[in-house]
Amino acid sequence: MELWLFWIIVGFALVIAELVTGTFYLLVLGLAAFVAAVIAWLGGNMLVQSVIGGVVGIAGAWFVHHWHGAHRDTKGRDNNFLDRGQPVVLDGWSNENAGIARVKYRGALWDARIVAEPTARPVPGTTLYIEGQEGPLLLVRQQPQ
Repeated sequence: MELWLFWIIVGFALVIAELVTGTFYLLVLGLAAFVAAVIAWLGGNMLVQSVIGGVVGIAGAWFVHHWHGAHRDTKGRDNNFLDRGQPVVLDGWSNENAGIARVKYRGALWDARIVAEPTARPVPGTTLYIEGQEGPLLLVRQQPQ
């Protein structure tokens, strides 16, 4: 098998794997494999293919890392959080002193933390609104934004 064909197969495998993860890191590694395939097709030896592909992969991963960092707010929450503003229903308190509650959202119970200090503690059945997510916790508030 020609070496350029091997690089193309690796590139497509990485791009397909990226479709499952959605992080963009595998996408840039797939792009690096395609660049290495072009170098192989042009007649570059294995060392040149590997070095150029590695440089493209590292540069792409660095770019994606900094792009993700630039699209987060100061608290580390994702600015493009798709569930922001969606209503949830307070099911009960897990730790009322810490502001940690169980909420119903999309047919499941989630742990949530109330981010804005409420004037009065909400009671079960109250509608809250998602502001973001911090690890496994939904961040909710009483008033929609």
